[in-house]
Amino acid sequence: MEFFVSEAINREPINQEPINQSALKALMTASKIIPVIQIDDPADAVPLATALKAGGLTTLEITLRTEHGLPAIKAISEQVSGVVVGAGTVISPLDYQRAVMAGSEFIVSPGVTDELLEEAKHHSAEYLPGVAIPADMMRVISAGFSVFKFFPAEASGGVPMLKALLGPFPSAVFCPTGGISPNNLSDYLALPNVLCVGGSWMVSKQLIADKNWQQITQLSQQAVSLFDSRRTA
Repeated sequence: MEFFVSEAINREPINQEPINQSALKALMTASKIIPVIQIDDPADAVPLATALKAGGLTTLEITLRTEHGLPAIKAISEQVSGVVVGAGTVISPLDYQRAVMAGSEFIVSPGVTDELLEEAKHHSAEYLPGVAIPADMMRVISAGFSVFKFFPAEASGGVPMLKALLGPFPSAVFCPTGGISPNNLSDYLALPNVLCVGGSWMVSKQLIADKNWQQITQLSQQAVSLFDSRRTA
């Protein structure tokens, strides 16, 4: 059976204009490794941020998994110079608004909703929506975004999945998070569609609970060294 279309269907385009994410791309390109942090004691926020900064990690994602996330963001943004602090685990427009009010310079969500995409239009804080499958990406691309958090990275196919996504989505770039460690860091950062990664091995709950700021600084330095050695290889 022959199939043909006699004339084009006249429809309004559904795609919006691309969102200007140049500042977010610049931030991610410069950062390469973003610590993903859960704060259980608000007193830990400033010394932790200071320890990470000393180790060379200056872009920090504070998750809203606990009630202390927003106060931590506020304290770091006001008291620790030379770092960029953002909010993670943002799952509602109210989370988004509160994170911006606390001083977040970027917003990260584990997934994406239409409400979050709409909320992002009303703030200067950069939005990094979470995706795991092509259907998620197509939805967010149609809203004008091209920079994504790939989460949970290892559970969603890891490096092979990101390689596969490069074909149908050549303009999309990612910050993989979830299962990233020193063992696979270089594999992710070697991909042309990966700008940076998010990780928590240098800010484990035990290290923070022990207030082992020196070890956190050392692990941060080692993470930066891993990236630097890959870049100069």
